[in-house]
Amino acid sequence: MVQHPDAMPALRTPLWILLLTAWLAGCSAPGPVDTGDYPPPQPRDISGIGNAVPRLEAPSRYGNPASYVVNGKRYYTLSSSSDYVERGIASWYGSKFHGRRTSSGEVYDLYKMTAAHKTLPLPTYAEVVNLRNGRSVVVKINDRGPFHANRIIDLSYVAAARLGILEYGTGLVEVRAIDPSAPARQQVAAATKPAGSEHATLFIQVGAFSSRDNARRLSEKLQASDLGQIHIVEGSGTAGPLYRVRIGPLASVDDADRISSSLISLGISDSRVIID
Repeated sequence: MVQHPDAMPALRTPLWILLLTAWLAGCSAPGPVDTGDYPPPQPRDISGIGNAVPRLEAPSRYGNPASYVVNGKRYYTLSSSSDYVERGIASWYGSKFHGRRTSSGEVYDLYKMTAAHKTLPLPTYAEVVNLRNGRSVVVKINDRGPFHANRIIDLSYVAAARLGILEYGTGLVEVRAIDPSAPARQQVAAATKPAGSEHATLFIQVGAFSSRDNARRLSEKLQASDLGQIHIVEGSGTAGPLYRVRIGPLASVDDADRISSSLISLGISDSRVIID
């Protein structure tokens, strides 16, 4: 997926940055279904395609800049995938990008168990679980993206098919990084797999405050904008109580996208999806 490092004067740019820019210019761009991507015209039998097999690999030479910019937003590459677990919305990409180079330099093959992520080191192996049906796959993350609000991972066609999200375009998932140095049985045991549930629900978290009064003021502002049910959820942070302001539950990913757009128009750009 295309990354666009900050423009720099050519004569002052180190050689490695020039090489990085040239390499990434050929990488595939983010391609979830709603941007015009599509499945293969004559899909082949995928029943024999297994999970990616985690193994120790050297970090990608070109796919791990300290940071990069896409569409005016800067992303920072994580130094490690250790203990990474996140829930959110997955999308997928297919024929539109089949055969193009990924950000790691590997060629994208829609029939391989791979994925794209904005910040995890390349490569990272991860288990992805569909929270609605409990299906899981193991993928190799070798690309950057998806650069779409409210999406945390872009799955290859075959990975999305195995998870059962192709027809929907998106799915509610949990992504858990795998340590390739651990024995296979420990890799499986380390993951506390969530059970599938049709009732996994979406919320938009708008803010988190140490002061209940600040949370209440934001809640009142949102109620005046008629965005839906507003909740203040009390929890604990590293420095004491934390009051999270959330909108929901939401009926669909489309609702989450619509509300996020409305929040941006209100000057709130750092909201995020929460799945319970």
